[in-house]
Amino acid sequence: MTSRDRVVLTLNHQPVDRIARDLWVSTEMELCHADEVEELRFRFAGDIVKPNFRYPRGERSRGKRREPGEYTDAWGCTWRVPKRGMVGELIGPPLADLARLDGYRPPLEILDHADFSAANESCAGTSRFVLAWSETRPLERLQALRGPEAALADLALGPAGARSLLGMLHDFSCREMQLWANSDVDGVVFMDDWGSQSGLIVSPDVFRDLFKPLYREYCEILHAHDKYAFFHTDGNVADLFGELVEIGIDAINSQLFSMDIEALAREYRGRVTFWGEIDRLKTLLLATPEQVRAAVRRVQRALDYGRGGVIAQCEWSSGIPFKNIAAVFEQWLQPLPVHA
Repeated sequence: MTSRDRVVLTLNHQPVDRIARDLWVSTEMELCHADEVEELRFRFAGDIVKPNFRYPRGERSRGKRREPGEYTDAWGCTWRVPKRGMVGELIGPPLADLARLDGYRPPLEILDHADFSAANESCAGTSRFVLAWSETRPLERLQALRGPEAALADLALGPAGARSLLGMLHDFSCREMQLWANSDVDGVVFMDDWGSQSGLIVSPDVFRDLFKPLYREYCEILHAHDKYAFFHTDGNVADLFGELVEIGIDAINSQLFSMDIEALAREYRGRVTFWGEIDRLKTLLLATPEQVRAAVRRVQRALDYGRGGVIAQCEWSSGIPFKNIAAVFEQWLQPLPVHA
């Protein structure tokens, strides 16, 4: 069984020879702990890889992303990076004044000049499942362009300008999804962080009214070309989980330990693939290896019935001990829990 076979069977809720694995490694860990990263990847080879692809530089782009200092991305948003490899802090939303919207255009040049030939070659050269990460994240993009507080106020009050901006973002995203759908990748990720640790940052009604139709269209574009739709979100999104399943997302990456894992399993196991994750802050960062194994066992008991539907995913970022990440994947290799 190849890695691609294993992931496809997992997504289709069919038995697999072992759990599919997907380790995310932060840029900082790649730069500062390369030997440990290489060892972990050798011991627990992943089943999911990214294609060989990078979007071209946008006309508004200035500076270097994830390098100390300031940089401006292709959308015109300015960020400050405190340390190499870290995600920047937004300091310059270009549409803080909504009056500037009339003269604003999305960076279509990064799509017009994108070359997918290397991505297709990398798909042909691997037996692993190739998963592309798109630029599509309408809620987060809205917050970056307007500023987080202004964007959330827009969504609560519903000004026409915000809807117009969201429509512009959606047109860009549909075009991007169509490009990936025509490539040779196996699946495509889009994302938005909808939750805090205690609940949603906006009401479910806002999601249903403004974002759910957009997400549904992304799934339809991908499925029409036999691609799998993956979605990433952070926080407690229990109130949206069913909506995400309903529109056809195949795999959801969420912070399971912010929610009732067992309740999610009872409702959605067999209907969507749970693409991780193991809790980063309380478990991977602060716990002992045995406590890490106990956390994995909890996920196993809830989700792993030997019929796919779950991917062993976790993220290795700064401060997390090597032994804790190793414990995650060691535990996933243990026999399945006994179920009634």
